Amino acid sequence: MAIYELYSKRQQRLRGDAQDVYRYEEIPQKLKIQLVHIMDRAIGNYQQSLEDHYRVAEAYAAIVEIMREEMGVFYLPTAARNVNPYKELIDYFLTDNTVDGSLNVIELAFNLIDRSTRTIDHMNRRGYNERADEAIADLNIRFKENAVGYQYVDGEIVRVDSELIHAEAVKPALRLLNTKEYAGPHQEFLSAYQHYREGKNKEALNDCLKAFESTMKAICDKRGWTYKPGDTAKALIDVLYAEGLVPPFWQNQFASLRGLLESSIPTGRNKQSGHGQGATPTTVPDHMAAYMLHMTASTLVFLTTAEQSLP
Repeated sequence: MAIYELYSKRQQRLRGDAQDVYRYEEIPQKLKIQLVHIMDRAIGNYQQSLEDHYRVAEAYAAIVEIMREEMGVFYLPTAARNVNPYKELIDYFLTDNTVDGSLNVIELAFNLIDRSTRTIDHMNRRGYNERADEAIADLNIRFKENAVGYQYVDGEIVRVDSELIHAEAVKPALRLLNTKEYAGPHQEFLSAYQHYREGKNKEALNDCLKAFESTMKAICDKRGWTYKPGDTAKALIDVLYAEGLVPPFWQNQFASLRGLLESSIPTGRNKQSGHGQGATPTTVPDHMAAYMLHMTASTLVFLTTAEQSLP
């Protein structure tokens, strides 16, 4: 099922009301309800026909039995007793206020979707590979859309920063940019993350480059260093090096730093989203967008802290 771009979503983005990148300590109720809708579409619910009713009960019973045994209980906490497995699981999921408990349900449910619903016999209909893939894609979109820092990858729920450097780069970058001097790049970097959460990866890369260039211009403005209004990344890097943002003896030690700054963010953006895509539309995969976001964050932290260290 398509994820709709509602009026309220567009207005929230325009107002800049997006969450501060990712949170990990809460699974919001809105997200839980959205995931129940996805599970209903992929597995089914008790509004199905009598034949499907038994199949749905069997599927949810498998999840409930695992949860009961692993938790060491006869009934899931907060769920009513002697109810059908679907209601027992959903009641528990919607009322449990622990992140681990919620993620346990999500992982088990989407494992079942990923493995069991791909067979034609699941509902004696075709298209269930597509339905399973769509459900998993929708799950990960809803995680990002709600600014919750988890994804379903290869059968497991993983924290986004389990593979990347969210805590060490992204949040410090936002904190360092959250000043009057860096208001422009701060807004552009947040916009890049908002686009990433919405699956607009090309737009995310464009905003990465904007934040990179705007940060360098803000440093030049703050220090009174001269640059041309139309200067792009390479010319701005030349200014920062010429003005001693990185001391000469460090430049010798970090000979590759200049190449990294010149090529990483601009090249990623230019190759994936910055120019005409030709006859065949190009796509930017999530892992590429996430990598570029975190590379941008690391570079912005380096630039702003280097500026702060100058006399």
